[in-house]
Amino acid sequence: MNALESDAPLIVYVDIKSPYAFVAIQPTLAMEKELGLAFDWRPLTLDIPSYLGSARKKEGKVVKSTRSTDQWNWVKYAYRDARRYAERQGHMLKGTEKIWDSSIANIGILWVMQTQRESLADYFSAVYPPFWRRELDIENVAVVESCLEQAGIEADGFAAFAQAEGRAQHDALQPQLHQNGIYGVPTYIFDGTILFGREHLPYVRWHLQGRQGPAPDIAYDFDRHAL
Repeated sequence: MNALESDAPLIVYVDIKSPYAFVAIQPTLAMEKELGLAFDWRPLTLDIPSYLGSARKKEGKVVKSTRSTDQWNWVKYAYRDARRYAERQGHMLKGTEKIWDSSIANIGILWVMQTQRESLADYFSAVYPPFWRRELDIENVAVVESCLEQAGIEADGFAAFAQAEGRAQHDALQPQLHQNGIYGVPTYIFDGTILFGREHLPYVRWHLQGRQGPAPDIAYDFDRHAL
């Protein structure tokens, strides 16, 4: 799998543990459905400690942290910003108690894309909202299997996939991302163009609809009734 190439009209990189990816899922799925297209959804498993330090909370209190004051301020703002959009979509977004390894849940994206592509939106619905309500242990393969089943997706064979073939695909893709200029989620890619952030959705739509008229300004085009 090449990080920048796909037969689909658009590559979308997301991470289950990213609040910014969470609030971009609904409008991106709505655009995909409205345009009658099939995007190439892929996982980017963020290495958060490498640029924001690490921290762990217990009962709302920080019990371990390597973050500087500036890093904490950035994290707090990021959650406030994402929470505003989550609430507009009718979702709850609680800050996580630790930095999760989201690779198993992200390998679930690969599994669904390869086995039951039409049910991807159902998988996202089974994983994203409960994770951000602090109801899911996404590091537990059995929990991810349960999410697949809840979404009506065949889960038999997923555990083996997550340990072998799926893990290999996931791990081979991740090192390609930074070297190709892909650093965060959501990231949208078409024709070698890389756009980071949900605010680019109007421009992505303009491109996918044939670039008619002037290009739109950067904004977050959101319709809470789209899905």
